Amino acid sequence: MAVQTKRERQTLVDLGLAIRKHRNLRELSLADLSVRSGLSKPALSEIENGKRDIRITSLFRISSGLGLRMDELVGKELPTNLAEGDAGEGYDLSEML
Repeated sequence: MAVQTKRERQTLVDLGLAIRKHRNLRELSLADLSVRSGLSKPALSEIENGKRDIRITSLFRISSGLGLRMDELVGKELPTNLAEGDAGEGYDLSEML
């Protein structure tokens, strides 16, 4: 697993806050969103608390469970790119070629 930068960690926290905000606006419990998204309550809790990196498929399931498109959930609350020099080391995909 790649080491997260400060910006990446903050992005996970911000995304978790956005998910919680939309869940609370709809008066849904974690259990309700769990049923709607197919993700476990512990996983949703970790995501909302910024402690779990989220896959795009999970983001899709959560946004669908909230009745939102992914872009509506993410919106402008999250950064659109990483600051220069904050990209980390990345992945070596040379073995995949």
